[in-house]
Amino acid sequence: MSGMKLIVAIVQDEDVENLLTGLRAEQFGATKIGSSGGFLRSGNSTVLIGVPEQQVDAVLNVIRRHCHRRTQLALPYSPALEPGLLYVPDRFEVEVGGAIVFVQSVDRFERI
Repeated sequence: MSGMKLIVAIVQDEDVENLLTGLRAEQFGATKIGSSGGFLRSGNSTVLIGVPEQQVDAVLNVIRRHCHRRTQLALPYSPALEPGLLYVPDRFEVEVGGAIVFVQSVDRFERI
């Protein structure tokens, strides 16, 4: 018998509902946890998905279909909050979206 895997996907809030819908459509259960972080300190969600090892690639394909990278204009932090900055552009473009994915082995899995 193959082992279980825990897939942890950190997804921008803009993509998370489409991802959850896509996972449900393919019969994958998931748990969403609100989180934040990253360069822009924007809203993210951490999605936990437990699957048998042979289904990992199918889940990763769903994530790829529903989590897209895109560019966004960002405003810099105030120089008053970050001393030492001599030049701060008015705004700049950054790449956001997509997903950061970790796949971990699970020693024990129980549905209670």
